Amino acid sequence: MMHITIEPLDRDGFAPFGEVIDTTGAPDKIINQGLCGRYHDRASLDFIEGRAGISLFQAELRALPYRLEMMERHPEGSQAFLPMSMDGFLVIVAPDDDGKPGSPRAFCSKPGQGINFHRGTWHGVLTPLTGSGLFAVIDRIGEGANLQEHWFETPYVINH
Repeated sequence: MMHITIEPLDRDGFAPFGEVIDTTGAPDKIINQGLCGRYHDRASLDFIEGRAGISLFQAELRALPYRLEMMERHPEGSQAFLPMSMDGFLVIVAPDDDGKPGSPRAFCSKPGQGINFHRGTWHGVLTPLTGSGLFAVIDRIGEGANLQEHWFETPYVINH
């Protein structure tokens, strides 16, 4: 088996795969009678046809070491994951290597962080390690195939 070490989730390291959605820095605007900070336009939704929709995913908690056997991607639209609790989760991504995943990378989000995968980014399945496993997901709703899967001949093992 091949091993992957988990990296902290930050904007620069994750940029080739998508956007980190969080409250880093000062709010862009103060709204609601001065009682709310708006962190504006933190992710770019990108869809080929269809429309944006919000769904709720209830994912089973996973544990480390984690065995990565499969990755998937969505060629027709970006996909954002926002935890509905203040718990981090494991984010697994890989660059495209001629139509299949290249070398995977694993990131651990901090409480209060979500992510938005760029359209066509290879990623692992939703992998909460603690918390409720409940996520709001914003992605493409529409006709046509928007899921490609790749199963590895040799699985990877992801450790701390």
